[in-house]
Amino acid sequence: MSVETAHAVGRRVAYQRRMARLTQEQLAAAAGIHVGSLRKIERGARGASETVLDALAAALGVDVLRLHGNREHASSRVRDEMPALSAVLAGFDWPDEGPVRPLHQLRKGTANLAEWRLGAQYLRVARQAPGLLAELLRALHTAPGNETAQITHLLVSACRSADAVAYKYGAPDLSARIIDIMRWAAPRAENALLDATVAYVRAETFFAAQAHAAGLRMLERALDESPAPRDTRTRASRGALHMRAAVMAGRDGNSSSAIDHMERAGLLAHQVAEGVYQGTAFGPASLIVHKVSLSVSLGGDHVPRALEISRNWTPPTDLPAERRSSFYIELARAQLWAGLPDQAFDSLKAARHVAPQHTRAMVDAPVDGAGIRVPLYVGASDPVRPPPITYRRGRHRRPRTALGRLWGRVVSGREGHPVRTETAAKR
Repeated sequence: MSVETAHAVGRRVAYQRRMARLTQEQLAAAAGIHVGSLRKIERGARGASETVLDALAAALGVDVLRLHGNREHASSRVRDEMPALSAVLAGFDWPDEGPVRPLHQLRKGTANLAEWRLGAQYLRVARQAPGLLAELLRALHTAPGNETAQITHLLVSACRSADAVAYKYGAPDLSARIIDIMRWAAPRAENALLDATVAYVRAETFFAAQAHAAGLRMLERALDESPAPRDTRTRASRGALHMRAAVMAGRDGNSSSAIDHMERAGLLAHQVAEGVYQGTAFGPASLIVHKVSLSVSLGGDHVPRALEISRNWTPPTDLPAERRSSFYIELARAQLWAGLPDQAFDSLKAARHVAPQHTRAMVDAPVDGAGIRVPLYVGASDPVRPPPITYRRGRHRRPRTALGRLWGRVVSGREGHPVRTETAAKR
């Protein structure tokens, strides 16, 4: 770490510590480092290792990017962890021998992964998931019968957290393999709500392949097989499936089915409090986020609805960071549709402030079914509004969608207006 970088990191650590109202002694104790080391880091007298920065970020409850400052760094570290995750999953049906912690410790580790996933802390998920999944697979193969259902729930939840990393960071094949393991494990629990959760996650494979009609059929079959909405958990489960089906139908251009599913989701959302059920955020606030997404997916006359929602509503701070960030990303899409690039720029900045890792992953990394790198929630067929643009000193060399180019302005700090190319002007 250079002297200049050390000073910059030190200033960020000190700022975040003051924002958290912690003394140096309190932060050092929470991060498990010596207070003298923390003082030197904050003064810029010494650099901080990756391990120390991770510990400080965890103690402060912030994304490590807020301390590191290198926007590309977390993404590269997440991808560095992919081979270890892939290796564990390769032997899922014949895991290696090793220790298995007590059930309550496995439950705690799985809950941590889910919390980090919902909080868009993908680097932490990527680092911890391989070891935990290996342990859970061993536990599933050796557990007594009375613990099988519990361990199956934990394995499916941990797989879901790992899948979020693979899916968002452009590894669709790894994501599909993880989902296959979820489908392999779930029947052991004999729990209809768990089956519904797996169907919800499985929809990602259809989004990635742009097989939206088939994805809609899969989700509607899952709805047919899911429990009747008799209590909070069953209402949330069916409501989440309806929300997913609405967005899937919207991507397929099936507006009538999309609107019908969203209306059904709305009826259920208003019968439960906003919360996380079976690992999925659901309730009135999540419904609004999905309405914005659906409006943009349907396009045309539906887009003003997304803009109207944003004028009267902002995501509550207790909504998971991943979902709040999604709202601002979808809003940016709507604003580009409407020819409002400056407002879209502000929305992407808001998304990055809420969840830096999620925003970068969603806008910059994933791959479509043909292997073409496009923003995950910006389809290749999205209209380009404004027309194709470039910048005098762009970092990105590959063709990008309008939202992807705007994201380039966000990460590079360029506040000025883009300049249109001669090619774009002719179009």
